[in-house]
Amino acid sequence: MADTSLGFRFRGRKCGLAETIQDILCKDTETLTKGDMANLESGEIDLGAAGDANFLGMILETAAGTDSTTRFKVIVNEDAIYGVYDPVARLKGATLDIAGTTGAQTIATSSGKEFVVFAESTAAEETLVCFNTGKHLDNKAQ
Repeated sequence: MADTSLGFRFRGRKCGLAETIQDILCKDTETLTKGDMANLESGEIDLGAAGDANFLGMILETAAGTDSTTRFKVIVNEDAIYGVYDPVARLKGATLDIAGTTGAQTIATSSGKEFVVFAESTAAEETLVCFNTGKHLDNKAQ
């Protein structure tokens, strides 16, 4: 049975190496939650949302952030694979969007195509996703 709690969980990298973790400043005064996806704006992180194009990765700790003062640990690998609760069967290669607020992020039907399904899953299984090309800061065309 899949973990039905909301938020993302790191499951590995496509290359098989360990995750890279960086401490990055918070852009706004806001609470960020372990399992949230971070977006990078002007060199600082904020909560990832549908339509963002500079995703960085998953936040590893819950804290009330203060603008340009608080640092958060973030997994920053463009090839990271994340597990997320999703009560819908998904086919490998399907595109999905990020949805939800801090502490309650999940995936939803795609329009912005932030994520790609990494492996086929049933409605009872965790959905494995990775960032779609061009949505993570490190795989954008320059």
